[in-house]
Amino acid sequence: MFPRPDFFEGALLNVAENLLFPGNAEVAASATAVITVTEAEGQRVSTTWAELREAVRGCSAALRAAGLGPGDVVAGFVSNHVQALVAMLSAAALGAVWTGISPDTGVSAVLDRLVQIEPKALFADNGTLYNGKSWSSTGKTSQIVDELKPKGLALVIVVNNVQDVALGLDELHSKGVAAKEYESFLQSGGNALLRFEQLPPSHPLYVLYSSGTTGLPKAIVHTALGTLIQHKKEHILHCSMGPASRMLYYTTTSWMMWHWSISALACGTTLILYSGSPFQPHGHLSLPKLLSALRVTHFGTSAAYLTALETNGVYPARSLDLSPLQAIYSTASPLPPSTFSFVYEAFPPHVNLASITGGTDIISLFGAPCPLLPVHAGEIQCAGLGMAIAVVDPASGAPVPPGADGELVCTRPFPCQPLTFWGREGAARYRASYFERFAGVWHHGDFARVGARTGGLTMLGRSDGVLKPAGVRFGSAEIYNLLTRFFAGEVDDAVCVGRRRDADRDEVVCLFVAMAGDKPFSPSLRDRIREVIRRELSPRHVPGVIEECGAGIPKTSNGKKIEVAVKRILSGIDVKTNTSVANPEALVWFREWAATHS
Repeated sequence: MFPRPDFFEGALLNVAENLLFPGNAEVAASATAVITVTEAEGQRVSTTWAELREAVRGCSAALRAAGLGPGDVVAGFVSNHVQALVAMLSAAALGAVWTGISPDTGVSAVLDRLVQIEPKALFADNGTLYNGKSWSSTGKTSQIVDELKPKGLALVIVVNNVQDVALGLDELHSKGVAAKEYESFLQSGGNALLRFEQLPPSHPLYVLYSSGTTGLPKAIVHTALGTLIQHKKEHILHCSMGPASRMLYYTTTSWMMWHWSISALACGTTLILYSGSPFQPHGHLSLPKLLSALRVTHFGTSAAYLTALETNGVYPARSLDLSPLQAIYSTASPLPPSTFSFVYEAFPPHVNLASITGGTDIISLFGAPCPLLPVHAGEIQCAGLGMAIAVVDPASGAPVPPGADGELVCTRPFPCQPLTFWGREGAARYRASYFERFAGVWHHGDFARVGARTGGLTMLGRSDGVLKPAGVRFGSAEIYNLLTRFFAGEVDDAVCVGRRRDADRDEVVCLFVAMAGDKPFSPSLRDRIREVIRRELSPRHVPGVIEECGAGIPKTSNGKKIEVAVKRILSGIDVKTNTSVANPEALVWFREWAATHS
């Protein structure tokens, strides 16, 4: 598995050509390819296949005229809209490498990523609309350009995403870069024909980034063929998507799921690209109303969104026509068992509810949906086709029997293995990240279990954050599931980690909760949490520390809990956090707490 095999060596392809001209399905040029939607009612823009192809023709021709070609990096500081899709497809058409970052990301976090890979062109929104308010991003773009111009940035294309916000072109010009408005840039390529560079299967397509919670984010390079064939397998075979399908995945351009979702074009599916708050303008019914109005067949979201509906008692199918909906996909964290039951009450009972797992590392899925298999609460239905996953003993690496907990690994090569990490030491860092823990197999860093009866996969949390009091291993997800099930009205969020300092004889499980609304934390609540965990799991699962977290739960910019950094802080290890942490003040709180509870 390392060095990475060169799958389909000798073939030639272009990903943009495959997405714009889906080979397995006839789509009329006048049919709708993309619908761009924001939280503002009435802001819906439909784009036909012909219009999408024409936009990519103009944009790719303009990029070529600006001197870009195969291997150059094109970056996007853009929201989830059709212009972002056109920019990505145009980069791919000429063999450039695309990397996308959402404009709600802080400048330092953007630079932590882009300085590493030195883009030559940058697409940037002038602003964003979120939670009913317009936010300018031209100031951020200006700061980003200051740092990237000495690294080779020569061209900035500004998307007029928010009408009442300035474009900032004059300021960008003053910095010595060519700056153009998006629509005029598309016209600058002249009448050149739509042309796709034919490239080797291992040609770089995307750069995605690890969370980078304790160091600079790792820039992960994904290949053209590996990404395309993996996504087509998942969309067509695992998801039953085709030309009659419509998919809305609530995501940002930073997230791996954006890259996954836009590949659905390759099977003729219509994309609904949404940006904005999921709770505007109709509260918890905002997205369900959109699903109904646009007759969405496949809806993707996060576990946190579905548990929010559960906590607030929102049952969309009771008031909306959601009959076209065939599948709901949940990722980012394990979906609690109680939420499985809730979804089948709140949405049409014929949907394929699929908690899925994979990640940025593989730009796809290890644990996948399947419309042919039953859904078991708390479990992922099956392994992805062709993905030789297994659960092994954390110490020996030997396979464990079904029903036992262990480390998730993949034992055979797969096409979407990353090519490398970007940079001079990229290959060495790549090998260290996935292949040094267990000889010859991919170590994914998740704690998991395969059901003895069902064969389904249960995700138990990150394995480097595995809890092990008195030698009993379990994942934080087991604690989170109980909090969602029994305390949803009182506890808004939580982080559960193990603490082991030099003087400790054993690991101490520490649970920190963030309270919902104005609900108070009290000794009574602490006792009730302990009792529920003791009753539902075991006495060994009961945390030794249960406290209120005074500054919120630390998370990455993608909304994932930062368990490992909290664990290290509580264990007395110095952690240097960077701008991938969305709320660094929360980690400061944990440092202060650890200092006063030593």
